[in-house]
Amino acid sequence: MLSLYPTANATSLSSPTTFSPRSTRFRMSHGSLPPLPENRIVLSVGTVVVDFLAAVASYPNPDDKIRTTSLKVQGGGNAGNALICAARLGLSPRLISKVANDTQGRGILEELQADGVDTSSVVVSEEGNSPFTYIIVDNETKTRTCIHTPGYPPMIPSDLSQTSLSSALDGARVLYLDGRIHETALLVAQEAARKYVPILVEGERIREGLDDLLKLADYAICSAKFPQAWTEAASVPSALVSILVRLPKIKFVIVTLGEDGCIMLERSVDEAPQTEEMDVDSLLELLKQRKDDNIAIPTCVSSPLTKLRANGVGTVCGRLFVGTAEKVPPSELQDTTGAGDSFIGAVLYAICSNMPPEKMLPFAAQVAASCCRAFGARTGLPHRTDARLASFLS
Repeated sequence: MLSLYPTANATSLSSPTTFSPRSTRFRMSHGSLPPLPENRIVLSVGTVVVDFLAAVASYPNPDDKIRTTSLKVQGGGNAGNALICAARLGLSPRLISKVANDTQGRGILEELQADGVDTSSVVVSEEGNSPFTYIIVDNETKTRTCIHTPGYPPMIPSDLSQTSLSSALDGARVLYLDGRIHETALLVAQEAARKYVPILVEGERIREGLDDLLKLADYAICSAKFPQAWTEAASVPSALVSILVRLPKIKFVIVTLGEDGCIMLERSVDEAPQTEEMDVDSLLELLKQRKDDNIAIPTCVSSPLTKLRANGVGTVCGRLFVGTAEKVPPSELQDTTGAGDSFIGAVLYAICSNMPPEKMLPFAAQVAASCCRAFGARTGLPHRTDARLASFLS
């Protein structure tokens, strides 16, 4: 199958790039893919679960009785989904987590192993239950509602031996923390920091212990509501500036916005040119005006290096990026479950590949769009050889 997608580029404020989708639509082939990253070992501490997905014609009202239009039982959980995505893209993922020695736990591990995830550091409890989630997928609105039951007993730092910790971190290029099992995650993050292993932390919502993880983070990826909830800033762009001001180790922070794409603020180690500070909210509006809404594939526009100001927050030196999402035809959109996890899996690949933001954001958006084309968080996760990804990897 030939690629129908052009190379993703970024547009600068000073010299916008004109995209020509037809010019590259038939050029890519699997043989033109770049080599895999030299160091592609990624480690994650987080949750893995069983998802019970029930699709319904529309979300039920209280006391309704309805029938499913389809049903799927599949592994899930933020860390598990992101690592399977990373594995299919060619990385070598390792997982630190905990399940019970029950039918669900054994199924979780078998599914991860089948996709190439190293589960040798997963703790298996002889008692209790493995975590699971009921997910109701609304066919009318293409949204999903999750009801989660945590595993028991929960993972604690003493579950992880020093030998297992050292083995899991050995040779790791990056550590990803989904914000769960925070005490164990902090133990691993502290050891990773000592070994100079970069750390990516997910900010899905405010959780116990998340602040301690963010202080050690080199990268952060947030849900749409998290930045303002965590910083109490007046706007999302101001919240991103606040995150970089409050967390001086952070190199970049991304906020994912679903069908509205994403916004990324990258800190610069270089001083900005001698220009006036720019208000970050005004700069975002300028970047939005540069987007070409007629392009269906994911794209990216970026600001020049500048000093970004957020009123009442402070300033940072860096670049602001606006990434778009793929315009998936309604007939192809199936389920948004796991879209954020697949975005993170793609960012892990981008970090291992030293991919610049101009390529990383469209690539991650394309991977997330592929996920949304199938029922369940993992069914549609693309492999590295998927023709839809070829032009984004070249």
